[in-house]
Amino acid sequence: MSTTTADSVERGTKSSKAPKDHKKPTAAALKGAIQLGIGYAVGNLSSKPDRDVLMQDFSMVESVFLPSEGSNLTPAHHYPDFRLKTYAPLAFRYFRELFGIKPDDYLYSMCNEPLIELTNPGASSSWFYLTSDDEFIIKTVQHKEAEFLQKLLPGYYMNLNQNPRTLLPKFYGLYCIQCSGVTVRVVVMNNVLPRAMKMHYKYDLKGSSYKRRASRKERLKSSPTFKDLDFQEMHEGLHFDPDTYSALMKTLQRDCRVLESFKIMDYSLLLGIHVSDRKQLVRANRCDSRKGQKVLYSTALESIQGNAKASEPAADDDTLGGIPAQHKDEKLLIFLGIIDILQSYRFIKKVEHSWKALVHDGDTVSVHRPGFYADRFLRFMGSIVFKKMHSLRGASSKRKKNSFYAVKSASQEFLSPLKEEKSEEKKAQSLDNLDGDCKLYSSSKQPDLLPRVSFEPTGNDQEDLENSEARRASSSTIALDDPLASLSGSPADSELDVYLGHTDSPRGPSWS
Repeated sequence: MSTTTADSVERGTKSSKAPKDHKKPTAAALKGAIQLGIGYAVGNLSSKPDRDVLMQDFSMVESVFLPSEGSNLTPAHHYPDFRLKTYAPLAFRYFRELFGIKPDDYLYSMCNEPLIELTNPGASSSWFYLTSDDEFIIKTVQHKEAEFLQKLLPGYYMNLNQNPRTLLPKFYGLYCIQCSGVTVRVVVMNNVLPRAMKMHYKYDLKGSSYKRRASRKERLKSSPTFKDLDFQEMHEGLHFDPDTYSALMKTLQRDCRVLESFKIMDYSLLLGIHVSDRKQLVRANRCDSRKGQKVLYSTALESIQGNAKASEPAADDDTLGGIPAQHKDEKLLIFLGIIDILQSYRFIKKVEHSWKALVHDGDTVSVHRPGFYADRFLRFMGSIVFKKMHSLRGASSKRKKNSFYAVKSASQEFLSPLKEEKSEEKKAQSLDNLDGDCKLYSSSKQPDLLPRVSFEPTGNDQEDLENSEARRASSSTIALDDPLASLSGSPADSELDVYLGHTDSPRGPSWS
């Protein structure tokens, strides 16, 4: 029989009313019960035949009591008596198969060696455990989060079928342990940051600025987790080659739209940066574990490769699936994934946003409506955190273009004196060909001047001149030179009269 649970929620656990002589289990006992319970659930599931996942499978909950002395169905153990609940076992079995996780490998990772407890830099009070082979994270969740995840499973199932390559958390199991009046709910997920690779920088990024700076206590840790404002102060952006940048941003955009459709907000991007130029840490035993087990699409590089077939990394691959990047002159390996997606925009979150908006700019707080949150998140990642590296081809073209202009300017400087000499020669020839006051003179720089003609009119010349003047009746200006002096008393007066259109000469233009 399951016990009734109520009262306080503390560090991801819930206390239930129990007799006073029952002692609360120790952390070691809880870890052992979690491992034993998961091992029993997976082993028991192997006896059930494979079949298609049905809608009712997402809401199914299996419960079994495991006494310390054992029973006909359960093994004996040295932990306190506890009850195990397994949520949607068939659905999670399908998820594990989708990522290529075999039942024996899953059991070996979860139960072969004691779990490693990790610190939690976030605001939540969850516990984090890591399997010894560095593959899986076990996180304690609250009742509301576990309930929300189970409701999320049908949509999650559909999304994984459409695209298994995603930066969203990959859930492999959801369990509940009730032991000595304490209820612990845990979810099994993929490990984003491999422990075998030294992370020189860690960030929890949301795209907001309100209270997004690591605390003084966090900064004093040996491996602190920084936040948004810290990133802007410590880095000028991480540069990727154009193809990698495009694949990364497309993956983030697709994942954010999925979260928005589920009305999920307040999620983060967990970002780990390894500087390749620095001395590497001893790589522990991850390589040995990966020889026997390889979780598909589990690394950051596999998650953003789209439809391209990812090559199987060798056991001695030093990158561990990190994405190559660059910051200034440093070569980097980037490890990342979206975390904390079990926060829906419920009534309590709406109240939290309204309250924070009263004391600060509402658009800068982390809690916001899902659509706005997704747009702000993508804008921050695509413009501040991740940047596209300039292609070498474009730089080469630019250098060629600059060198072409340099050669062109040099040739112009060389040819300009020759052009000036030719211009002086042409001017001298024009002055020599002047014929006093009897000819018109024109310049190539003044195309509106009349051509040079003789003003000793004949009969034909007089008719041609009248026709020419008639065609120019609509022109704005006509500039004539000194030879028109023979048509009037003063050369200057005659030229001015013709320009203004006032002349008594029978050959003068008739202005309308």
